[in-house]
Amino acid sequence: MYRMDEKLAQIRAGKYAKGDFIIADAKDGDMGPSINSTGPHRAKDGTWSRYRTRAEFLDKIQAVVEQDVVDIMLTSVSNLEALNERGVYSNSRVKPVIRANDATDCWVFRGASYASEPSRPFRTADLAVAKSLGADLGLYSITFNNDLDADYFSLEEFAAFRQDALQNDFKYFLEVFNPNAPLGLAAEDIPAFVNDAMIRCLAGLSRRERPEFLKIPYNGPAALEELASFDPSVIVGILGGGAGTTRDCLELIAQIERYGARVALFGRKINLADDPLEMVRMMRAVADGALNSEAAVREYHGSLARNGITPTRALDEDVQITEAVLKAAA
Repeated sequence: MYRMDEKLAQIRAGKYAKGDFIIADAKDGDMGPSINSTGPHRAKDGTWSRYRTRAEFLDKIQAVVEQDVVDIMLTSVSNLEALNERGVYSNSRVKPVIRANDATDCWVFRGASYASEPSRPFRTADLAVAKSLGADLGLYSITFNNDLDADYFSLEEFAAFRQDALQNDFKYFLEVFNPNAPLGLAAEDIPAFVNDAMIRCLAGLSRRERPEFLKIPYNGPAALEELASFDPSVIVGILGGGAGTTRDCLELIAQIERYGARVALFGRKINLADDPLEMVRMMRAVADGALNSEAAVREYHGSLARNGITPTRALDEDVQITEAVLKAAA
């Protein structure tokens, strides 16, 4: 059994403890930002002149899986296939998961302007093919914009995806982004709008049609507590967003666990770290309550120094909380 399944069973049974917090590494950026999502190919002195190649990116994914700290590895179908050819998941307890759709608000590659328009649904991945490659769980993403036509179309496509998933005995978790092109929504209305839109689209679904868990932005303690307490059968996960400082990453882990989230799905916060494996180790330490976020940053920098890695930010800068939503609750 994958470690994720054991933890989800504990959470659903009402027996959650800090060690049951689920950490996912989201290495699916090739389905959106594309080449630049692989991250910079850095020398130990911190300098870089190009992005990683696909082979180098696969090396990074393999290293995280073999570290055996994260519970989920999210990739594209093509990279899942390549990792299988390397035997990466043989005897691993890390769950392989694929991005099951790639709506237009994820098309943020260099020079593109698609994300300025209301999100439109689109799917590249074939669920039957993904399942033949060993993935029976995928991420489905939807974005509500208070745009009737766009949101209606997105929900119709979500219904079609669920039918496909049922026919292929394929499970999914649901990502709901904040609006990318909102109509008539003030910034302060967005957290409640997202919560309501998400729960509304789940209300008509039976248990077997529902997502395994959610993946949403962190819109502050009040919005997260409202969602996590509304229906305990809905497990809430939080996406990582931008890279930020190391303290931003680790403080986000601490806050979302405190306010009811049970899953963290971080991409850039891991991939762009000076030492991704050490970042993952610190995330686990904070989620488990072994270290607070500040102490974990200091431990992280100590590890960088021991390994001769020049940090992108000096410790006194990297220990700061810079994201507004985190500052407000720190």
